[in-house]
Amino acid sequence: MSAGIGTAEDVAAEAARRRTFAVISHPDAGKSTLTEALALHAQAIEQAGAVHGKAGRRGVRSDWMDMERSRGISITSSVLRFEFGDTLLNLLDTPGHADFSEDTYRVLAAVDGAIMLLDSAKGLEAQTLKLFDVCRHRGIPVITFVNKWDRPGREPLELLDEVEQRIGLHPAPLNWPVGIAGDFRGLIDRADGSYTRFRRTPGGATRAAAERVPADRAAAEEGQAWVTANEELALLEEIGAVLDMEAFAAGSCTPVLFGAALPNFGVSALLDTVRRLAPAPSARTDAAGHARPVTAPFSGQVFKVQAGMDRAHRDRLAFIRVCSGRFERGATLTHAPTGRPLATKYAQTVFGRDRSTLDAAYPGDVIGLPNASGLTVGDTLYTKTPVTFPPIPAFAPEHFMVARVKDNSRAKQFRRGIDQLDSEGVVQVLRSDLRGDQAPVLAAVGPLQFDVFTARMADEFGAPVELSRLDYTTARITDKESAETLDGRRGVEVLTRTLDGSYIAVFVDKWRVRAIEREHPDLTLTPMLAAGVPD
Repeated sequence: MSAGIGTAEDVAAEAARRRTFAVISHPDAGKSTLTEALALHAQAIEQAGAVHGKAGRRGVRSDWMDMERSRGISITSSVLRFEFGDTLLNLLDTPGHADFSEDTYRVLAAVDGAIMLLDSAKGLEAQTLKLFDVCRHRGIPVITFVNKWDRPGREPLELLDEVEQRIGLHPAPLNWPVGIAGDFRGLIDRADGSYTRFRRTPGGATRAAAERVPADRAAAEEGQAWVTANEELALLEEIGAVLDMEAFAAGSCTPVLFGAALPNFGVSALLDTVRRLAPAPSARTDAAGHARPVTAPFSGQVFKVQAGMDRAHRDRLAFIRVCSGRFERGATLTHAPTGRPLATKYAQTVFGRDRSTLDAAYPGDVIGLPNASGLTVGDTLYTKTPVTFPPIPAFAPEHFMVARVKDNSRAKQFRRGIDQLDSEGVVQVLRSDLRGDQAPVLAAVGPLQFDVFTARMADEFGAPVELSRLDYTTARITDKESAETLDGRRGVEVLTRTLDGSYIAVFVDKWRVRAIEREHPDLTLTPMLAAGVPD
């Protein structure tokens, strides 16, 4: 059997039981902790720490870079695939830091739903707002989880009001906390009125003990906290804060749950909500504007390329979201940009940085193809019926550096590392006629991308680099004719993108762009996608 083979009924049934979603948040909201807690409650891992390698434990890690572990931030996205009951979950962990918005945007091109994580004390923060804008733009339904309720924070009604006022989402709480933030007693399920009380386990390493408590006993034991919670629930009923599934699917309503990921409070309820409410894979629109149903022959899109995930696997892994049909390992796919055949003998599934052989996959799944030469972010693969999905755009860079190898005897390793990290999208690599191939220009959304680039060049490729800053802040897409006009003008330089040869004009500031546009209104100067903001 080959990719794309299998009855339409089989493919539709397999797609229906899949949920492919991302967790988005501002840095330090607890995203990686929640990712791990979800895997723990689905029994995909036995102890917290197995995914992120905390507390000295070894195991699968989604935060696998030394820099991620030392700085306590997620720098690159990762994939966790696990089953929960009869549902197969593909959880895509994303970087929270704004400097890595581009990687998060690529992940959001591959999911059907998202969990928006809010810090109970901070509420909606700048990066969360940007990522939600991307979800709205892409039509991705959002489930909201208010985290860290075991720590001092804001009033729950105040947080709901902020969600509605600032991003226009109608919040519909599915459960409600008993006890203010910092004095978390338990959760009331709004559907049946049941009350669950939680008890911590040592270090939060295992699932929290949960106890169902009858209402009369809860009233006696929780006192005023119980009274206040029920008064707030009555208010929610009065104002009509209930879930509208049509509005949720349309992106105008969000189910809201409360909890605390670190001690594993309320995580089971969130996991069950994802299973019940998050959308299954559906038809995806191709570049021509046609919907390709999930039962069509196999098609998929590359949303990430990554090397160096594990020292035992010195290879380059392309991550492909299955969009339609059945994939079977060993099938020959067609690479849409070139029309060339692509073998899939070594197809893999990924859990953090651990890998295992993948024999079959269906819409919503993520396939890892090692050493798939020529695959870059945004590429489409298919069998039988040709298709091309819309490209995943690169963000407009705002920071520019010139890279040079410190030791000229490492020039070959330098070139290999530059090409590899460019194809992964760690930075955008631009060529300058003024400097030549030995001094490429690196373009990034945020300066932390340069730190990642420098660390990986030294660690993975043995080619330490030195970087020197360029005083450009604004980039525009241009063409050859416009490039000739811009050549030599003050405050502007024309570079070419090494991946595709396209022309990029960089300017000292936006005012210089406007001045040149006034002088030469016929020039092609197309704005690029702003970081975290849909076009």
